[in-house]
Amino acid sequence: MHPSSALIAWFAALVAVQSLDYPGLSACAVLLMLVPGVAQPWLGFVRRARWLLATLWLILAYNTPGEAYADIVWAPTYEGLAEASVHAVRLIVMLGCLSWLFVRLGRDGLLAGLWGVLQPWRYFGLDTERLVVRLSLVLESLKTPQEKGAWRKILLAEPDFADGANSIKFASAVWTGRDSLLIAGALSLLMVVVLF
Repeated sequence: MHPSSALIAWFAALVAVQSLDYPGLSACAVLLMLVPGVAQPWLGFVRRARWLLATLWLILAYNTPGEAYADIVWAPTYEGLAEASVHAVRLIVMLGCLSWLFVRLGRDGLLAGLWGVLQPWRYFGLDTERLVVRLSLVLESLKTPQEKGAWRKILLAEPDFADGANSIKFASAVWTGRDSLLIAGALSLLMVVVLF
């Protein structure tokens, strides 16, 4: 599979997840769990996003108008509870899709896929190489833990870039007919999910 086709399929899945309810989300979660190597990073992403999930759930539960739960004045609404729960599950499935993408492509494949997807934008003046290099540097710096207070050095314009990479290399696969079929299938499935 070409990295660009995997990236496009991932993006189509993210858009499609926004239109799914519990049965579709459950099916997506089961499919993702069947992919070898996805479960462990997925659980790590969910653990790291736990405060985001809790905050999202509380905001949606309390800010959606409707009938108060058990007629308690300070309680969230029934509609808010339902909306908050489905959005939290959608976010969890989206994290599973992200885990699949990282397992499937890895860092170098992700950069190659992004470079391939952005190539048409070069004709509109976007400097795709610079964008891919900057993303590569960010991903490389995320691999090494930062010392405590490193953000202060960056804000004071005293960052330490001595250990940075001098060159970036990635190999891109050849686009095949199978990749075109995958994209056509992913976009068709996206249209079906969104329109129906």
